[in-house]
Amino acid sequence: MWDDARALNAMALVVAAVAVALLLWGAVAWLVRQPAFAIRDVVVTTPLERASGAHLESIVREELTGTFFTMDLERGRRALAQVPWVRSVAMRRQWPHRLEIAVEEQSPFARWNDAALVNPAGEVFVADWSGDLPQFTGPDGQSRTMTDRYREFAAVLAPLALTVRALTMSPRGGWQIVAAGAGGPLTLDLGRDDAPGRLSRFVAVYDRTVGALARAGRPVNEVDLRYRSGFAARVPGFREKPAKKT
Repeated sequence: MWDDARALNAMALVVAAVAVALLLWGAVAWLVRQPAFAIRDVVVTTPLERASGAHLESIVREELTGTFFTMDLERGRRALAQVPWVRSVAMRRQWPHRLEIAVEEQSPFARWNDAALVNPAGEVFVADWSGDLPQFTGPDGQSRTMTDRYREFAAVLAPLALTVRALTMSPRGGWQIVAAGAGGPLTLDLGRDDAPGRLSRFVAVYDRTVGALARAGRPVNEVDLRYRSGFAARVPGFREKPAKKT
């Protein structure tokens, strides 16, 4: 091999090419880290209604380090997604010194158990909210199911001018609704089996049963629909008259 000039020339060319590549790589690595390529403008391109702009700015300063070429955008996205009211973040470099951040904020749909909220997609998130929202109480992992059922139950009760204010799902899958209307709160126990069907049948007979009692000054505050061919209603203050002795 050492006597083969052609082979030696080829090896020398390979070594030279590797050396040049390493030099170029080092030069590029040095160049992209220079202050000349630093990000100078960070702009949130979407209006913020609930997320704190100051909080986002502090995260940007702490997490988004590096230059136009070296900044870790995925790390920045993960960090910004932890800010309250932020659902998702999209980031885009704009040559030569600009970083654009688009924030999708959470929208509160209901309260979830004791210390969280649910968005319209049924996703649970944590944030402070003082506005009026329906209350969901259910097992972990069932927020999407409860959101879907809420919409279903609310649509069924709408013709009665009843609004779902609270929805409970038991660990065994039983459903309970607390609805609000002109006659005050009304609790509906639907049970586990065919809850939508039971609620629809109740709505069909409401006017001549619970509605009739309300018009007569006997408003019902609780209905148990867990019966195959009927339901039981509780009327506050109602006492059954004792049977007359014969």
